[in-house]
Amino acid sequence: MRPGFRPLARASLIIALAAFTSSSPAAPRDAKEKALVQHVTAGEKAHIELLEQLVNVNSGTMNLAGVRQVGDLLRPRFEALGFKVTWVDGTPFKRAGHLIATRPGRGQHVLLIGHMDTVFEPNHPFQRWQRVDENIARGPGAADDKGGIVVALAALDALRQAKLLDSLQITVVLHGDEEDSGAPLALARHDLIEAAKAADIAIGLENAADNPKTAVTARRSSTGWVVKVTAKSSHSSQIFSDNVGAGAAYELGRILNGFYQEVRGEEFVTFNPGLIASSTQVDFKGQPLSATLSGKNNIVAPTAIASGDLRTLTVQQLEETRAKMRKVVAASLPQTSAEIEFTDNYPPMAPTEGNRKLLSLYDGVSKDLGFGPVTEVNPRNAGAADISFAADHVDMALDGLGLLGGGAHTPDEFADLRTYQIQTQRLAVLLYRLGRR
Repeated sequence: MRPGFRPLARASLIIALAAFTSSSPAAPRDAKEKALVQHVTAGEKAHIELLEQLVNVNSGTMNLAGVRQVGDLLRPRFEALGFKVTWVDGTPFKRAGHLIATRPGRGQHVLLIGHMDTVFEPNHPFQRWQRVDENIARGPGAADDKGGIVVALAALDALRQAKLLDSLQITVVLHGDEEDSGAPLALARHDLIEAAKAADIAIGLENAADNPKTAVTARRSSTGWVVKVTAKSSHSSQIFSDNVGAGAAYELGRILNGFYQEVRGEEFVTFNPGLIASSTQVDFKGQPLSATLSGKNNIVAPTAIASGDLRTLTVQQLEETRAKMRKVVAASLPQTSAEIEFTDNYPPMAPTEGNRKLLSLYDGVSKDLGFGPVTEVNPRNAGAADISFAADHVDMALDGLGLLGGGAHTPDEFADLRTYQIQTQRLAVLLYRLGRR
């Protein structure tokens, strides 16, 4: 066992792969699909070498130069496939920017979505690609999401070699700030949303919940809330009197308990207070989230603040939950008042018939290639991702089609290179079949 490597994460994926790859031998439908499989197989070594090169460039979100360097490495790869590549300057939203590649073609317009940044900034010790063994490689972004970008490039390259790339119009959006979105968020995601409005189908290149048997048809939202309470301050001996009332700490406790008792329970709805503060003096900051307190036990606290997140599966669910939370906040204890403010971050990617139809197509591809069935991930197990900004604007959306691995956002992150063939063959053949529709 190598230092910092989690054998359980690797073991769970190995078990899933063993069951998954025990299916029948690959059986593409026609000669063109067979050619795609051959091209993917032949190109594996070169594309894994590209992945190693990308991983060894630090592209922590706030390392703006590093993110741009990853974009510089990718630009000629897309240009060689006939894409027009542009760089969206991230200065207005305080990030490096985004790479957008477009290629005209016949038929449906497919949008591929990934990201170049990682959570590992230059001061983090986890920096380099490391082959653990023949199948496993560790490194920042190996699976999340540089591996996904390489899978897409390899699939597109296979289509080009088979002279099938012209059957689709394709746009690729690779963000430089997925792990820590720029602000204002509306500006940071403007280009993705506009690309989605012009597309028919959106495909996300994220990791598929570390399981080759699944893909993502729905993701929950990631939004924020802050409750601020004010109350009368007095000597602690006077708390609960008609003149002083309950104090801010009790009022905030009532509100949080009210959320738990009256709002909790609906499937896929969760809300978590990440910071709670109450005292005589509270200096609260939202970015980065922090609070500095000072007070005394014999003073009734006049201020209380709680900050948290809220996740739902649909916009309707989001609005209904916010209404319930506002109702709880409004029922104040004596001599206190409170307000709640909500912030929008990632919208939900609601489950739709179109998304499930695309999953059905992908499932058929996987079975025909001998890789077995693919089912949808439980939305409770799928975090927020950039495809959520696109999903409402396309007919069909599916995520989790990138390279698989585990340990994302930790120094244990790894890619299982055996899934390169599985994911790349499936994506290449899916795109080919979409081009025939």
